[in-house]
Amino acid sequence: MDFELSSEQILLKDSVDRFVRDNYELTARRSLVASDQGFSSDHWALFAEMGWLGLPFAEESGGYGGSNVDVAVVMESFGEGLVVEPYVASVLLGGRLLDMAGTSDQKAAILGPLIAGKMQLAFGYSEPQSRFDLFDVTTRARAAADGWVIDGHKALVYHAGSADKIIVTSRTGGDQRQREGISLFMVDSDAKGLSRKSYRTLDGQRASEVILDGVSVGKDALLGVDGQAFAVVEKVIDLAICATSAEAVGAMRRVNQITVDYVKTREQFGAPIGSNQVIKHRLADMLIEEEQSKAMADMAAMRADMATATWGDEQVQTTSATKVRIGEAAKFIGEQGIQLHGGIGMTDEYPIGHYYKRLQTIDKLFGNVDYHLRRFSDARRKRHK
Repeated sequence: MDFELSSEQILLKDSVDRFVRDNYELTARRSLVASDQGFSSDHWALFAEMGWLGLPFAEESGGYGGSNVDVAVVMESFGEGLVVEPYVASVLLGGRLLDMAGTSDQKAAILGPLIAGKMQLAFGYSEPQSRFDLFDVTTRARAAADGWVIDGHKALVYHAGSADKIIVTSRTGGDQRQREGISLFMVDSDAKGLSRKSYRTLDGQRASEVILDGVSVGKDALLGVDGQAFAVVEKVIDLAICATSAEAVGAMRRVNQITVDYVKTREQFGAPIGSNQVIKHRLADMLIEEEQSKAMADMAAMRADMATATWGDEQVQTTSATKVRIGEAAKFIGEQGIQLHGGIGMTDEYPIGHYYKRLQTIDKLFGNVDYHLRRFSDARRKRHK
């Protein structure tokens, strides 16, 4: 595999790095996190102007035909800045679901405004009892004369509070934990019977509990084939794992840079603590973890680009292996960064704690290390039967 960026990808990286450098100094980020919306509408408009919102979508859908590696380039830079705009929720989850499962009419109505920055999406897949299992769905959609009626509770729906439409998994058949019988529906955020309780997450993002109480939607709200949405959901989540793994790499890089700078200036017994051999070894271990994570994240993105239309067990193995490596490295680098900073690392005024919180969130997002170890083993057994 060629791990070198193309000239176009270098230009893309430079543009995102410039945005982060100009707009995401810690004080500016803290102001965004504290705002009512939790992110900047001006930033979102800039994302549209720069073409980042259309990056993952094919040209025939109005996008720019970017690859998963292109998305990883953007996300790695976002990770360095701890960007809080809803790129994952709206573009990489909601947008990709619509792109993969929607009809041509649905794509024409939604993807254009999404790419132009005029509409935002969210994806509700998790429920209070489901833990990390995407197939554990109790939300139900029953057929009605003019469409469907949906009842259920979606938990931790990222950026649902600012979304214009929320895509939800609902059961149209099967039992609670069956992969068959799951369907996707697109619901207007102001639909009668839909309520949202929004809150700020540990890492400064925004999420909501979404309650659907007899929400009526038309027949055109169904995305894809009735009862056969699980394969699409699994693929979109796996692609999002590839993207957030790249984001974690960017955050790890900043933790290492910040920590190296700090140990060069913090003195004990008349000398910088970075001159201590034990500290040097610790920093070397942190760098090794970062480099291994970078290699895994790059490989996951490239293999996703090489995958066929069917998202099979081989892709599942690669994604889960990457998630495990990222989770282990994020824990090690984050904890060592905090420890080497001492007490100041726990304060809100210093950046290291913010990176630690985001890394720990990414570890849990879409399944933690233990979950993906089991998923990797299950996929491997199926491949080698």
